[in-house]
Amino acid sequence: MTAPRPPKAPRKKPQPAAPAKAVAPREKASLHPRNRHQGRYDFPQLIKSTPELGAFVIINPYGKESIDFANPAAVRVFNRALLKAFYGIAHWDIPADFLCPPVPGRADYVHFLADLLAAHNEGVIPRGAAVRVLDIGVGANCIYPLIGHSDYRWQFLGSDIDTTALAAAKAIVQANGLNKAIGLRQQANRKQILLGLLESDERFDLTLCNPPFHASLEEATRGSQRKWRALGKADPKRKLPVLNFGGQAAELWCEGGEARFVTQLIGESAQVAQQVLWFSTLVSKASNLPAIQAALKKVGALESQVVEMSQGQKQSRFVAWTFKDKAQQQAWRQERWVQKG
Repeated sequence: MTAPRPPKAPRKKPQPAAPAKAVAPREKASLHPRNRHQGRYDFPQLIKSTPELGAFVIINPYGKESIDFANPAAVRVFNRALLKAFYGIAHWDIPADFLCPPVPGRADYVHFLADLLAAHNEGVIPRGAAVRVLDIGVGANCIYPLIGHSDYRWQFLGSDIDTTALAAAKAIVQANGLNKAIGLRQQANRKQILLGLLESDERFDLTLCNPPFHASLEEATRGSQRKWRALGKADPKRKLPVLNFGGQAAELWCEGGEARFVTQLIGESAQVAQQVLWFSTLVSKASNLPAIQAALKKVGALESQVVEMSQGQKQSRFVAWTFKDKAQQQAWRQERWVQKG
């Protein structure tokens, strides 16, 4: 006779897993070594110099002080505080709905360009007014000239097609007494980038550019929505901005998108090749690099580089190219930096 089986122990109900603690990401760990924005920001110190920032400081999911990056007004005041605290820019503002860029990433581009010049100057970064830089699409924020002049005392010319953007940039320049260091100029032909912009006797050691990278407003909107979802900011109870960090049409998209804009820039650069030592542009999409490199080969660029950058979780890069051989680069350096520097 088979012994009766003992009664089964009641099954324990599975306990819900403890909610995972938010782990703060490594912040700005990959910034350029000369970038001023290493580590966490000292919000009490920033608020001390820019009191209006205090109204926008929040505690993020990691228990740290931050700001609400979904709020364009907060981002604008935060940029104002950073520029004042780190670069001595006492007055900075932009019109509503214009691009409000993240300062650390913009600073990285400037520092890596300084390294590019140093690599062709016996490892020494050329500084001072002898170095002239053209910012293609300076925007209302004027961010690259402000950083580049503060850190390296370079002279800048900023170009743009938008009169409102240029007026805002001019107001920033004048309010900070930088008229001698930063000039501004309109590109009157909206279909051109470099052509028709430069005077025949002008020379620039560098050009830089943050091109529009979307092909349409719809694409720009979708891209912004993806960013919010990735950042965990999508909240049906809350009205989020349609576009990340604001931005006018010309700042965010153009027909053909980034690839077409950059290939046009490359084509036009060949026509002013004698006036510039190094051309450069940001490239947001790595998938555009083969077309860009093919365009550089087609116009006969003698040397080009792709410089990878990383700001926290964000990966970016810029492409730089020149039409001058080593001997011509050396002659340029001797004429412009050594004797006048």
